[in-house]
Amino acid sequence: MPYFALAVSTLALGSAAGLARHVALEGALRYPLGGWGAPLGIDLYVDGLAALALLMTGVVNWFIGLYATAYFADDRAGRYFWPLWLFLSGALNALFVSADLFNLYVTLELVGLASVALAALSGKGPALVASMRYLLVTLLGSLLYLMAVALLYAAYGALDIATVGARLQNEPVAWVAFALITVGMWLKIALFPLHFWLPPAHANAPGPVSALLSGLVVKAGFYLLLRFWIMLFPDTFDPRAGHVLGAFGVAAIIWGSLHALRQRRLKLLVAYSTVAQMGYLFLLFPLSFTVQGASAWSGVVLYMLAHAGAKAAMFMAASNLLLAYGHDRIDGLSGSAHIMPVTLFAFGLSGVTLMGLPPSGGFVAKWLLLSAAVEAQMWFYVGAIVLGGLLAAAYVFRVLRSASRIVPSTAAGTLAVRRLPRRLEWAPLVLAAVAAALGFYAVLPLELLEEAAPFTEVAP
Repeated sequence: MPYFALAVSTLALGSAAGLARHVALEGALRYPLGGWGAPLGIDLYVDGLAALALLMTGVVNWFIGLYATAYFADDRAGRYFWPLWLFLSGALNALFVSADLFNLYVTLELVGLASVALAALSGKGPALVASMRYLLVTLLGSLLYLMAVALLYAAYGALDIATVGARLQNEPVAWVAFALITVGMWLKIALFPLHFWLPPAHANAPGPVSALLSGLVVKAGFYLLLRFWIMLFPDTFDPRAGHVLGAFGVAAIIWGSLHALRQRRLKLLVAYSTVAQMGYLFLLFPLSFTVQGASAWSGVVLYMLAHAGAKAAMFMAASNLLLAYGHDRIDGLSGSAHIMPVTLFAFGLSGVTLMGLPPSGGFVAKWLLLSAAVEAQMWFYVGAIVLGGLLAAAYVFRVLRSASRIVPSTAAGTLAVRRLPRRLEWAPLVLAAVAAALGFYAVLPLELLEEAAPFTEVAP
């Protein structure tokens, strides 16, 4: 089963690459399922944004699958992981290509249910409690989204996104639907202050599941917000509402980072850093109204891609330390940099992207966001981006400093560190390197993004 699942994942990655090439050469692709197009049938739609989301899923998923073949080699939970992993991957891909409001609801439910089942995979008490909380949150988010779909269908008589967009009026029914979708996705993304479910769910899951949830699943809700806020509801988009979302994004950056700094467990630190980094994505909404809206758009999409790879790699590295030492207490990892240099290098390289240091993809993304904020003289957001980078550096270097500490020879003799298969150590390192190298070839995804840009041009 593991190698069959990995082969399927390889085919999915190849298909995503083929679709991206088609979009780059021929433009956006619309495909009516079964020859029955909208409004009676269902259309699939792939533009630059969808193609990048599919590629992000394909690449990150493949490395997680490779890592999981070793992680679950002697674990009975692997029997349940592989079908759930394929189910989740299919649901994510279906979500990214759906052009129908109800279809999106179905895929959202599939993503949520598969994610909850994966989060509960260890069967331990803390994981089960966190998964139950996650289940209630994701169901509430989906319910709010479904209510919005019902309102839009009753008002405009269509479910196809393009048709609804063409008929949409700036009126109360659209505002209410708009608000319901925003709050529903807010829950699923775990943006501050609705982030309470994320740290325990992500930190108590098995390593490959933590990587999936933090690297990919939280992006699904943000992808839908991009579609609705920027593309479906551009005339309903109120700049004041954009600043409200931006303010919560800033609060997430600072709150999540401060909590990451306070954590004693490594996986909880990484989970709180996800809460913080989701905040950067929400800076798009206030900045998109400025003359540098194109720069903010490019920066946020690039950050979404870089974060997916770096965060998945960081969770895999943290899980390696948990496997090797039997715990993930940060102050108990002294000397791990000398015992497991590949894993610690993967952790540090992921941190380079999350901090936004050159030449990583995180650096280019944050530079585009900073440029937009400086040009618009929105110093509040400039300060948040800079402070967020410094706080990220503080919690990443706190881990590296503890890991680099020399262990006295007498204590070293008593350490019982499990030797890990090479695949567990190299998979996160190569994925972290891919996320960091995104800074060198950022022009490629940004050119592809022109096939979805809601602005007149995309920043180079």
